[in-house]
Amino acid sequence: MKYTISFRNLEHTPSLDEMIKQKSEKLKKFLTASAELEWVCWVEDNDQVAELKVHDKKDNFIAKAKSEDLYKTMDLVINKMSNQISHKH
Repeated sequence: MKYTISFRNLEHTPSLDEMIKQKSEKLKKFLTASAELEWVCWVEDNDQVAELKVHDKKDNFIAKAKSEDLYKTMDLVINKMSNQISHKH
């Protein structure tokens, strides 16, 4: 899988990159090796927001979530994405 990770109004740290990649591994069972994952994280008001776009062959999926904690937000996004992809397959 190919990852693109960007942050808006947030400090971009290697630990956040690693956490995103680790959480994204849960999607590996649904996707092909050529899948592209595009993560964007930002702060909106007092909430941490994360959006994930997945492009796999002809399929495109988008999931977005927000909460007070970025790690919790990432978990919410992964759960939403897992549900979308599993319903498709």
